[in-house]
Amino acid sequence: MADLKSLSAKKFLSMLPDRQAKFKAAAPVLPKVADNATALAKALHPKRQYLKVAEVVDRGEDCKSFTLVPDTDKGTQSLAFFGAGKYLTVFETIEGMPVTRAYSISSSPKDSLEGKYVLTIKLVDGGLMSKYIFDTWTVGTQVTVSAPSGNFEYQPLRDAAKVVCVAGGSGITPFVSMANAIADGDEDFEMTLIYGSKTYDSILFREELEALAGKCDKIKVVHVLSDEDKAVEGTEKGFITADLIKKYAPENEPYSVFVCGSQQMYAFVDKEIEKLGLEKKYIRHEMFGEFHNPETQADYPAGIPEKVKITVTIQDKTYIIFGKSSDSVMQTIEKNGLAVPARCRSGECGFCHSHLISGKVYVPKHLEYRRLADYKFDCIHPCCSFPLTDIEINVPAAK
Repeated sequence: MADLKSLSAKKFLSMLPDRQAKFKAAAPVLPKVADNATALAKALHPKRQYLKVAEVVDRGEDCKSFTLVPDTDKGTQSLAFFGAGKYLTVFETIEGMPVTRAYSISSSPKDSLEGKYVLTIKLVDGGLMSKYIFDTWTVGTQVTVSAPSGNFEYQPLRDAAKVVCVAGGSGITPFVSMANAIADGDEDFEMTLIYGSKTYDSILFREELEALAGKCDKIKVVHVLSDEDKAVEGTEKGFITADLIKKYAPENEPYSVFVCGSQQMYAFVDKEIEKLGLEKKYIRHEMFGEFHNPETQADYPAGIPEKVKITVTIQDKTYIIFGKSSDSVMQTIEKNGLAVPARCRSGECGFCHSHLISGKVYVPKHLEYRRLADYKFDCIHPCCSFPLTDIEINVPAAK
């Protein structure tokens, strides 16, 4: 039997014309499948959901909440249900360039059954997608998204019955969804939310969170203010440290820590969480977000050329494109107007899983989610892989 590494995708691609001819000659009749499992799968995992903006709420501090409802004229009649903590991938084309970004759902899972999602989005300085959304999304705007995705949700077989949720800034969004799910009875765990903000007035969802904590004894909220000492019950001054987490964490019983925030927050909080001595399974992170500037990492090699050539094959077509070594492989492909499969853009979901035929790439350690087989057979996640040399890559077609 041939070693998998000796097999060339191009040999299989040569079969495409014959296969496509057979598809074309076949009768255009779809199989009629009426079983419940298929119907449920289609309802929970649609490839695309076609929505429109029903409401826009300005939350200040360059942050807005967008309520999305089904666009029945485009074929979406109802929304896929989700577990609190999931995200939606938004698909847009900006100046001819296909772009995707993942945003956590801030509304309750219950709301999806009533026909709405809420995405709360922070305007990122220099952020391509967030600026586009702020500039163009108004009531009535048509929006295309994925099915709900992600692993940042409570799992009773893995997580402790008591959870300390650590949030910073717009990283509060999945926890708002979780808190609503607890209050609605859709989730069953005790949440202690430690939420870092700059000032009291800049706290996102402050009134909503206080209302949820007031009506549900399984929810406790602690605000941590970095730039202000506010004499308000339930607030702390400074940063979220190991000592602060210990202060509000349960004593002498297991607890999980869920973390969501900016990359700068992760860099600080992760070191503090190490001091707690928790089992690895009790530490959960939301997606890191799209990574930039790999040269800032201590293990990034020296002497890397500024510009690189990428030979990319998508199905039966090969393109030669050029980009910067400081951009991820996915960013370079997209900047050249090519669409590739993408969801989390953080190396976690594996949706962009591709075969590196030649050349070398750099992957930041904190974004390394590949399996052992990926190393053996030279597979990478283009969203978090940065070219160190000219490379050749085989990428699946966008779905």
